[in-house]
Amino acid sequence: MKKLLLILNLLFFFQLSAQEKLTTKQWQDDLRFLQNTVHKDYSHLFVKTTKNVFDTEVELFYKSIPNITQHEIVVGFSRLVSLFKYGHTYVSFLQKPYTFSQLPFNLYKFNDGVYIQGTHKKYIKAIGAKVIAIEKTPILEALKTIEPTVESENSQYFKAYGINNLRYPEVLHAQKITKTLQNEIVLTLEKDGKIFSQSFEVMKKGENMPKHRGYVKQNENWLDAREQSITPLYLKNLNKVYFFEYLQKEKTVYVRHSRIANDSEENTETFYKRVFDFVENNDVEKLIIDVRLNGGGNSYLNKPIITGIIETKKINQIGSLYVIIGKRTYSAAQNLVNELHNYTNAIFVGEPTAENVNFWGDARPVTLPNSNLTIQLSYAWWQGKPIWEYAEWLAPQIPIEMSFSEYASNQDPVLNAALSFSGKDFKINPLEYIRELYMAGNPQKLATEVMKMVKDPRYSFIDFEAELSKSALRMLSVKQEQAAIQIFSFIIQLFPNSANAYLNLGKAYLKVGNKEKAKNLFNKTISLDSDGKVGEFAMKTLNTIK
Repeated sequence: MKKLLLILNLLFFFQLSAQEKLTTKQWQDDLRFLQNTVHKDYSHLFVKTTKNVFDTEVELFYKSIPNITQHEIVVGFSRLVSLFKYGHTYVSFLQKPYTFSQLPFNLYKFNDGVYIQGTHKKYIKAIGAKVIAIEKTPILEALKTIEPTVESENSQYFKAYGINNLRYPEVLHAQKITKTLQNEIVLTLEKDGKIFSQSFEVMKKGENMPKHRGYVKQNENWLDAREQSITPLYLKNLNKVYFFEYLQKEKTVYVRHSRIANDSEENTETFYKRVFDFVENNDVEKLIIDVRLNGGGNSYLNKPIITGIIETKKINQIGSLYVIIGKRTYSAAQNLVNELHNYTNAIFVGEPTAENVNFWGDARPVTLPNSNLTIQLSYAWWQGKPIWEYAEWLAPQIPIEMSFSEYASNQDPVLNAALSFSGKDFKINPLEYIRELYMAGNPQKLATEVMKMVKDPRYSFIDFEAELSKSALRMLSVKQEQAAIQIFSFIIQLFPNSANAYLNLGKAYLKVGNKEKAKNLFNKTISLDSDGKVGEFAMKTLNTIK
């Protein structure tokens, strides 16, 4: 047995040595292999970037390979596939034999900055500190610098999953935040009103940070910035896939569901049957399903959740069903919230999701022939919404983002918002409601209802001016000028101080040949935005009218 282990160790050593001694040509050949594979088998990924952009970046990378080190090459491959901006298409920095070293802290983005949520106990001073800079690079600049290395589906994905690329010294060097590859990195931190520097050494090989659902879990060696005497519901029983609790005072059933998978003790269908039976047989007025930490899994397990809600008429009503989403709601969890949005009366609370509503998911490993570097490329199209409803994410109707102090003191403003929200007369889809009123031909009711919604803070998640303007511009594009003029005129009633509204109405009148009306509207635009780009555009347009 000892001889066998010795042989295996030697084989691993020689393999590692071989990988480290790859020639420039071998790496370049691997790059060509990836380029050809993408064009041949994964051309469907050219959605957010083009073939020309991809090939241009390939050539720049190809020319750089002779002058950079192995870890810079690995990061280069990551930058390349991150052009596709699909979270399932990526290069792992933790694959052997290219495993990157890691710094012993976990960064978390709250609404008031980036904080050290967890770290090793020997850096106790840093726990709960706000990050000001990394190696003297301001944190916002550092995040912008590493963003090209992250397969960011959207900005929420980057906040949740991408910012911790700052934990890899190899990434910091490859992206030129540090001049050399360093085993020690200095962060500038702020805590209790004081700014200080903290040096972090890379973790020993084989040492693991006890992370779960994006948070470091406190133990004898690792610290969590959160006060540990109590645990809020969204962090409770994280060893379970799901659990529910009855909040008697609020007459609410709370479900925390953090993976689209069957729990080892109870499968999804059985669990939710138990939830819905409880709702039906007890004094329950609200059901809250919390998937803010749900990173996905098996989408085929979503069906009993959706059908169970539809069948439970007691709860499938506006104001009785809430879904908490956030920047870790991703993959199969995105499919779940799409279905909830499509087929139930759920009101969504929290932050936008980490996934596009329609996306390329499920990756196949593509192994490069010389380096054996594995690259994940997505092959499955998930379309939870009609293609014309494409959106970066599913946005909440009740937007709430947590601050660091709320996290540290075990508050949950997101759950509190769901518990206190009144669904009376609330329109889940206000734009669809406006469309129905418009089609019904009742301009007085339309004006009254829309004005009420614009002033109602419950609809702060909707940019009414922008959305109504999109509708009017669509009318212009299909030569329905009078309908467009009607909508633009209505927008001015709602937003009388909007330079953009007057500009758009002016362009509509110009299109139908009413130059005098257009001139008056452009002059009004200039008076409202004399020093801005909208006013500048109005002036240029005005000067072209003869």
